Amino acid sequence: MSLSEPRPSARLAVFYEHPDWFEPLFAELTRRGVPHVRLHADEQFLDPEAPVDAALVFNRMSPSAWQRGRTPAVFFTTPWLEAVEAAGTRVVNGTAAWATEVSKAYQLELLDRLGLPHPRSRVVSSPAHAPAAARGLRFPVVVKPNIGGSGAGIRRFDSPEELEAAVGELDFGVDHVGLVQEYIPPRGGHIVRVEVVGGRYLYGIAVHPPADGFNLCPADACVGPGGQALERTFCAADAADNGLRVEGFTPPPAIRAQVEELMAAAGIEVGGVEYVVDDRDGQVYFYDINALSNFVADARRVVGFDPFERLVDWLEGELARASGAVVADGVGRKIAAAGGS
Repeated sequence: MSLSEPRPSARLAVFYEHPDWFEPLFAELTRRGVPHVRLHADEQFLDPEAPVDAALVFNRMSPSAWQRGRTPAVFFTTPWLEAVEAAGTRVVNGTAAWATEVSKAYQLELLDRLGLPHPRSRVVSSPAHAPAAARGLRFPVVVKPNIGGSGAGIRRFDSPEELEAAVGELDFGVDHVGLVQEYIPPRGGHIVRVEVVGGRYLYGIAVHPPADGFNLCPADACVGPGGQALERTFCAADAADNGLRVEGFTPPPAIRAQVEELMAAAGIEVGGVEYVVDDRDGQVYFYDINALSNFVADARRVVGFDPFERLVDWLEGELARASGAVVADGVGRKIAAAGGS
């Protein structure tokens, strides 16, 4: 699309599903007067000739929507994003990011391709295959659905016999694909989540889950580093008081660079990566790539600033470029921003 051609509405469209996670985003967009529209996944239909009337689409769809009765929306998202991109609309976290988000098996392939360390894992198409897949892995192991979210369906097994006895209870979720993966005992009792905006490092947090807990969603965090309750005004209404404890954490520069490399390869511009340091030998393992960032609860207290303000700063710039607005360059000259392709 050239600057002389008609443009779509110079507004941002946010495609989302969770009813609470993005209220801070909408509040900040409204406060600044950024033109935007909310597109709830349940309420959309696909018109390939005119999929959306917006200059910029921000995909905030959650793979865990199937836990909230929205399984069709998970599978609808792929063709909808494909149609939006085919129409020439700029999409943040488009089809490549979504494909990474909804397949832990693909995430393993991506980590392996980049030479980044990850827990030894096997991918299976039936719970019945899990015990055989676990042979040769070091126990404990965890079994998890390929399409997960918020720790859904993850179970730990300390012995082959325990796994064998539980085969009939395993649930691989909506695509019936599962992973059998070595469990990494976390040094210091925590994992680290690193968030990026615009593909660049934004902040890190250490997440201390309760014993054998796998829901590490930062917006569900309840307790700060000193044991104080976190302000949860904008947190999910269905978040349990699960004792999840978080604190600000700055990863080493090498880790931050690896996270940025990983997100670029995944096509994720706004998202998070989780890693753990093995308490046995100090080895770092990346194990989860997220195209959905709902940010940590009470962020000003935990990381010292509001991530949603930084996110909207970046989105405003992307919206200006996508809509062909006149913006200032690095030396203050007024230039026409590049439009969508």
